[in-house]
Amino acid sequence: MPTQDEIYQKVQSTLVDALGVDEEDVTRDATLFGDLGAESIDLLDIVFRLERNFGIKIPRGELFPENISDPEFTENGKLTAKGLGEIKQRMPFADLSEFEADPQVDKLMNLYTVETLVQYVSGKLEGSK
Repeated sequence: MPTQDEIYQKVQSTLVDALGVDEEDVTRDATLFGDLGAESIDLLDIVFRLERNFGIKIPRGELFPENISDPEFTENGKLTAKGLGEIKQRMPFADLSEFEADPQVDKLMNLYTVETLVQYVSGKLEGSK
């Protein structure tokens, strides 16, 4: 099992390759969309590269949940309690503490940081032991 630092370094190089960003920009707290300029079209490439680089399988919708815009989950641009519960269930690897205080849908993508990917990959590797 690789260490957290080894996983981080591999995730970092994966994102440098996938997004064409500088290594020093890929810090643990950098957001994929805001700081690193990822777009939704980049997600498939990131998933593919993570699968290849770590020898894991990432089912569709597991790392980047889909269908969060369901009317049951949102109201007035914010996630409802049910929506927050859904995000917690789908993204147990993400730190939701700040987001829960102001769960605006348009801030959902800020949950995807480099550290979020490190935690996700770490969990996948743990589960495959």
